[in-house]
Amino acid sequence: MNSLPIPRPSDHWLLKVTIGAARTGDTYWSEQLAVLRSVASCNPASQTCCTLMGAVDLEGLRTLQALFDAARLFGTDIQLEPSPVSTAWQGPTFTCDGQISALPAAYFGQGRPLGQLLS
Repeated sequence: MNSLPIPRPSDHWLLKVTIGAARTGDTYWSEQLAVLRSVASCNPASQTCCTLMGAVDLEGLRTLQALFDAARLFGTDIQLEPSPVSTAWQGPTFTCDGQISALPAAYFGQGRPLGQLLS
């Protein structure tokens, strides 16, 4: 179970998305990898992919849709967790002053995984 630190008002964070590819035959693996590589960096040896999100904008929604499609089609495992912002990050970040950071904090406080926020 992941835990979400309660961010301070000055904190900036990213949403780290880790995708565990479903164990499938070669044909499905190639199709699955094509979908995942469109939105994440993949490591074929460990059969995992990873991406960072700093906003739920059009690009973020495209990423989430591709991940949901991969989960539906191939049975991939998707894990979400907050991640600190590195000095090399050039994109937008989430801050604790927005509604989006209140939702994970509330549900993690109830012991629910981030993937079950809206259920």
